[in-house]
Amino acid sequence: MSMSNTPLPPASSHNPELRGRVLLVAGSDSSGGAGLEADQKVLAAHGCYAMTATTALTAQNTLGVDDIHHVPAGFVKKQIDAVFKDIKPDVIKTGMLASREIIEMIGKAFGSYNVNRLVLDPVMVATTGAQLLPPEAVDDLREFLLPQTFIMTPNIPEARQLLTVPGKEPPVEVRSVEDLEELGRRLLALGPDVTRIEGVYQKTKNTHGTGCSLASAVAANLSMGMAPIEAAKAACAYVEAAIRLAPGYGEGNGPLNHFHSMYTLPFAPDRFVDYLLNRPDVAPVWHTFVNHPFVLAMGSGELPKESFKNYLIQDYLYLVHFARANALASYKAKSIEDIAAGAKIVTHIKTEMGLHIDYCASFGISKEQIEAAEEHQACTAYTRYVLDVGMSSDWLALQVALAPCLLGYGAIGKALHESPDTKREGNTYLKWISNYVAEDYVEAVKTGRALMERHASGLNLGQVEELVKIFIHATKMEIGFWEMFPSA
Repeated sequence: MSMSNTPLPPASSHNPELRGRVLLVAGSDSSGGAGLEADQKVLAAHGCYAMTATTALTAQNTLGVDDIHHVPAGFVKKQIDAVFKDIKPDVIKTGMLASREIIEMIGKAFGSYNVNRLVLDPVMVATTGAQLLPPEAVDDLREFLLPQTFIMTPNIPEARQLLTVPGKEPPVEVRSVEDLEELGRRLLALGPDVTRIEGVYQKTKNTHGTGCSLASAVAANLSMGMAPIEAAKAACAYVEAAIRLAPGYGEGNGPLNHFHSMYTLPFAPDRFVDYLLNRPDVAPVWHTFVNHPFVLAMGSGELPKESFKNYLIQDYLYLVHFARANALASYKAKSIEDIAAGAKIVTHIKTEMGLHIDYCASFGISKEQIEAAEEHQACTAYTRYVLDVGMSSDWLALQVALAPCLLGYGAIGKALHESPDTKREGNTYLKWISNYVAEDYVEAVKTGRALMERHASGLNLGQVEELVKIFIHATKMEIGFWEMFPSA
């Protein structure tokens, strides 16, 4: 996916109830899995308004393309003009353009209408291998449309074909993620760094229409005012879920499930935690927590030992209540799986508390001294807040109140453990940091995260907002916990 560094013009409306208007210029797929049919499903799933200019009709299914009927360029122009005369689109997305005549025509038309948000999916070859754009039309694509393109979403063969110019260096062979990034930079030519968006590889045959769907999801997100990178990330998450939840239709490359969530929720299935951590009102608080001076000083080995000793004592007292809260979560759970998961986390906490005892002993602090220590006000405030959420709210709210600790220590441990500064000789805290990248803690984070994701799909928007407030407040409590101890 290549993005220009042109500033994003303002969308027509940022009201979430008034979704964007998108013009789709593409070919029709009789099987419904790709082309205009897929494009319109994606826009409907995002709550956007779709308009169309049909460039070609195809007779195809999941096994292949049997025939193509080209729409005359003049009639495609009339469709585009009709749209612009009445309901001006916020974004235009192109797919199969079918012929040189259509490419030249729409390039001129878009210029005359001052189109500045064009998402170009350079459809050249179908998933089944059918040629959807004559090879001689690639030069026209470069000349008439690439200069006007805001975001382009080529797959690997399309990107290589766009870069294949006689007399110039041949495009890179793609054998790694780094090769993909280089391919993207070559496409941008003068452009900025390529942003890497990663997802889980899915071994599946249900990939019919993935390119169309991705580009349309990007267009939908742009039309609603999202910035380019955020629009692309959200589109990738949407398509990932659409592939994973595909219905399995057809004998060949099956279609996606475009309505996997109907966007009644602002996140795709199994993406609640990602959505939570990346919300504009959560991200700054989360960043302050996981990058607190106390944390960074521990990573560099410069944290005063007295601060660390006091931290160990207070953290031990905190973990007593953390275990109580997880035991309460087991009590409030409705299924034996969730009850067992809560019990598993309590067992892990007991193990972690044993590590505290060992570490404190190395600093000359006995278990009796720890248990006799006075609980700091910040520790009391934090733990009682979590327990209050557990008593007054439901099971999921308690899980979200516990999440900053569980997820945060995993994120902090991973970041510090990967830092070269942390691993330098003589860092007193390396062994402690290593506990949070150990297999048992990583597994505990996965368990806690999976618990939340499993239950988040049943939320409504009001419940999501309430959980966000709980998460932010609990994260601020974590920051307050760090504030108890001088970092220098």
